[in-house]
Amino acid sequence: MLSIPDFPQLAERIAACTEADVQQALLSEHPGIQGLAALLSPVAAHMLPDLARRSAEITARRFGRVIQLYAPVYLSSFCTNRCAYCGFSADNKIERRLLSMAEAEAEMDILHGRGFNHILLVAGEASAKLGVDYLEELAERTRDRFAAITIEVQPMSTEEYRRLFKAGITGVAIYQETYDRRIYDQVHLSGKKCDYDYRLQTPARVAEAGMREVGIGALLGLADWRCEGLALGLHLAWLRKNYWRTALTVSFPRLRPAEGDFQPLVITTEHDLSQLLFALRIFDPDVGLLLSTREEERYRNGMIGLGPTRYSAGSSTAPGGYAHPDLEGEQFAVGDHRSLAEVCASIEAKGHDPVRKDWDSTFQKSF
Repeated sequence: MLSIPDFPQLAERIAACTEADVQQALLSEHPGIQGLAALLSPVAAHMLPDLARRSAEITARRFGRVIQLYAPVYLSSFCTNRCAYCGFSADNKIERRLLSMAEAEAEMDILHGRGFNHILLVAGEASAKLGVDYLEELAERTRDRFAAITIEVQPMSTEEYRRLFKAGITGVAIYQETYDRRIYDQVHLSGKKCDYDYRLQTPARVAEAGMREVGIGALLGLADWRCEGLALGLHLAWLRKNYWRTALTVSFPRLRPAEGDFQPLVITTEHDLSQLLFALRIFDPDVGLLLSTREEERYRNGMIGLGPTRYSAGSSTAPGGYAHPDLEGEQFAVGDHRSLAEVCASIEAKGHDPVRKDWDSTFQKSF
């Protein structure tokens, strides 16, 4: 079973790294966990251009000049958890919405009409409102229109994930939020999400169910980002070893303004985020790295070709927000408000190819 060391242990390991350790990690094809610690270290912060060049080389070799595009569809803002940082927290006095099946399908059709073929279905964690039956039906009704449908909802059992995979769901994103147990207990005040270990083991249940892809991540702004990065690397390596058939991705969500006015417990700068992203690319050349519309247009444009392989575009974080753009009740405020066409133009201007479609399911089934 996966176990993550306490953050003081991780911090000590990172702090002990030298410039020679960083140089060795940059030259290695397989830096390992010790190499990742070096790449995340304060010493490596002064060598960011070197990390960027190495990350860009690896990304070009493994992924070519392709950046895949996706969009989230928010299905429900109901949530039974009290999470200090989230706009959907049960404590917040917002207008809650649960899309009907027809409304959810209409939101997905709007995005399909805009050219999206990779969709992320998102909901607050309230299984009595939106559970496996809802997602199963929605997937069965829409799977022929999309090459990939990923979900980001409450953790489920292996059997429930098997049902959803059979219905047409191809991937699951499940973020630990923070791997620091002390901070985890501090920001998760009540609800099923308080169970750190159950959440930590969820990606394994997803992989056991046969899902094509599992996405992990940490919410940056809750704990030391360097330790979060090393914890992510440990989690990623464990999944690679035990579920090598499953594609893996990592997301880098930084805290954004949201209902409740939660302030970051620690500051994670764009420089920090870049170092974290480059370090994980060098550590795991094959992992998909996601950069969402939480980040500003300027930063996302600057990162094209340096490591990220998947961008969101034209995002709304309110249930029903594509059909009704003026709706309130968003989970958080996005940083990049550009349309899909505008994001594609920026990617093309940097000499890269925006791809709106994942592999066909027929191709996947042939292996």
